[in-house]
Amino acid sequence: MAADAYATVPPSLRQRRRAAATQEIVDAAESYIAEHGPHALSLRAVARSLGMTVQGLYHYFPNRDALVTAVVAKAYEDLADAVTAAADSAADEPAGPRFVVAAESYRRWAITHVERFQLLYGAPLRHYEAPAEGPTTQAMRRIGEVFQRQMFAGFTTAQLAAADTRVLSPALRAHLEPMFPHGQETLPAPATALLLGAWGHLHGLVVLEAFGHTSFIGEHQAEIFHMAMRDLLEDIHRRIPSQPKEAPPAP
Repeated sequence: MAADAYATVPPSLRQRRRAAATQEIVDAAESYIAEHGPHALSLRAVARSLGMTVQGLYHYFPNRDALVTAVVAKAYEDLADAVTAAADSAADEPAGPRFVVAAESYRRWAITHVERFQLLYGAPLRHYEAPAEGPTTQAMRRIGEVFQRQMFAGFTTAQLAAADTRVLSPALRAHLEPMFPHGQETLPAPATALLLGAWGHLHGLVVLEAFGHTSFIGEHQAEIFHMAMRDLLEDIHRRIPSQPKEAPPAP
């Protein structure tokens, strides 16, 4: 059989036109959110901005939830792209500075795209529920994995399993254990607990600033955030032993 028989069939003209129209609708929804806020989003408003009828828009998105899911997933992907690019730009730096650089990129994206950030992390849209394990969930995980790689780069699974945390209940340990991958294994529960706590700290500071609650700090907000991320990472790394503790001998 000829080698080119396995070549991917290029999309048809109809498929390309549909993809272009779908992207135009998503772009219009993003523009509408940027101007009016996420809670004002409706199919009718987006269709009107494009000179379409609502019935015409239904050919691409069967309902409001489908459009919201596409817009949310794209926002997550754009945020993950920004964080990943920032971390990659600091590839020659030690892991610690890479984590701080990634965190600062997350902050910059949030305060630059406040309305899209609010769509992701503000008050939930009424009557909208993201599909389980759908594109929004997958895109959100990608962001978590970027921060995980930078936070725990250079540590072995055994070291992370021996991290100094409060005693985890068996139920919590079982819930946390399979949550994140770590190479060919899964991230140990103590490290997952540290990662989630760090995420809450990082994300909380960004939410406060993006939604205007720390405006009293003025132009010093970036410096405060940088200091907080540096101290956060140092504290976490102090909790991870340079060598994992040996297991006690069997009785």
